[in-house]
Amino acid sequence: MKYNSVFDIIGPIMVGPSSSHTAGAAIIGRLARSVFGREPKRADIHLYGSFAETYRGHATDVAIVGGLLDFDTNDERIPNSLQLAKEAGLVVEFHKEEAVPEHPNTTKIRLEDERGSLEVIGISIGGGKVEITELNGFKLRLNGMYPAILVLHDDRYGVISGVTNILTQHRVNIGHMEVSRKEKGQMALMVIEVDQNLEDTILDEIRKLDHVTQVTRMSP
Repeated sequence: MKYNSVFDIIGPIMVGPSSSHTAGAAIIGRLARSVFGREPKRADIHLYGSFAETYRGHATDVAIVGGLLDFDTNDERIPNSLQLAKEAGLVVEFHKEEAVPEHPNTTKIRLEDERGSLEVIGISIGGGKVEITELNGFKLRLNGMYPAILVLHDDRYGVISGVTNILTQHRVNIGHMEVSRKEKGQMALMVIEVDQNLEDTILDEIRKLDHVTQVTRMSP
């Protein structure tokens, strides 16, 4: 893990007690909410490794739910997030898992409402830094530090170039890009981090491309 400054080691401004177990957990929850695109009605939160062992003492549970409510790491409402979720009609269940994860600070979050569902796996890697490592079964690496778009599409020739050509036409610089697919010729996912937030008109152009089924914008 590379640190660019001492502030990366100290961690973000946050409600305590832990940058990895509290702040990182809140960021994972907020990223899941961002990808879902709205406040969910139900959240099943699976905790692994040290998250499972210390989640109450380190406030990992209230932090994740605070993130799902779109609270930042320094939001003073985080300690009351479980009650606030209940008042908002968000049903939350925690599941302490025995499986040994690749990273000790791992959570799997499944979000649902009447419009659909989403499953995200995230890890907290220290200092308030996180990665989303899986989205609905697609492997990826997304840290939420930069604006990004997620493009779900059929695995067909020309779809990737179609998306990147649109970004080029609008002078959008790509900082990082990953493509993941479950099987050849089936569904695939593009994750594209860019240097600026994208306007709705750009997203609409991408949505109109053949074989593109869903486009989701993420803001840091």
